[in-house]
Amino acid sequence: MDNAQFPPFEPGSVWLVGAGPGAAGLISMLGYYALGEADIIVYDALVGKELLKYANPKAQCIYAGKRGGKPSPKQKDISLSLIDWAKEGKKVLRLKGGDPFVFGRGGEESETLAKAGVKFRIVPGITSGIGGLAYAGIPVTHRDTNQAVIFLTGHDETGAVPQAVDWNAIATAAPVIVMFMAVKHLGSISQKLVSAGRKPSDPLAILSNTTLPEQSVLTTTLEKAGDLVEMGNVPTPAIVVVGDVVNYREILNWYQPSENRLG
Repeated sequence: MDNAQFPPFEPGSVWLVGAGPGAAGLISMLGYYALGEADIIVYDALVGKELLKYANPKAQCIYAGKRGGKPSPKQKDISLSLIDWAKEGKKVLRLKGGDPFVFGRGGEESETLAKAGVKFRIVPGITSGIGGLAYAGIPVTHRDTNQAVIFLTGHDETGAVPQAVDWNAIATAAPVIVMFMAVKHLGSISQKLVSAGRKPSDPLAILSNTTLPEQSVLTTTLEKAGDLVEMGNVPTPAIVVVGDVVNYREILNWYQPSENRLG
């Protein structure tokens, strides 16, 4: 690593690393260093497979992905496994898509580690709610459109529309709303936002497989989003963005997916 002075990845510790929104080149230098040092790598479904090519060749790579409607490891079991490996003296890398603390359950896992007395480090990553939009030519903020943005998840731990979200307050609280994991319930969410005062004509974009060669972007309006999803042509994983910033895609659509596998 060109003699860079990184903090030591100590045996018996766990690093929770954000892998970024998909393209391997978007991981941080510290995250890249951790890949080469780890003994155990526990990675999520949203981690780009290209990135694992840069892992320590002696590391054990373990898939722990969670995708809606498919069998997946229980969160408690994942957290307990991290503890067990750390107590065996392993260098454990928990590799998460995006940023560990942005709808990535990194808070839950690090809390469990702390209570178990396991030393850990958080390595932030580029969340798809910002980086994914950038690759679609959509700035998450722009002085001419918005001075605030809201990030929310489109489902709770049961898989249903989040009941804890105050949709009436959310609807008009910020000019731009970015929604993670919202495609399944986008029709219902759109209706809630419109009923609460959001303009039906607000531009909306659905960004799928952001930063990867298979990236796709669908644009519509808030009132028509549910119909678009019902047609069944929306790939996932996807990010949904609502607001006038979507219109900047017409002139800022810079990314050509065939350019570079790493980013």
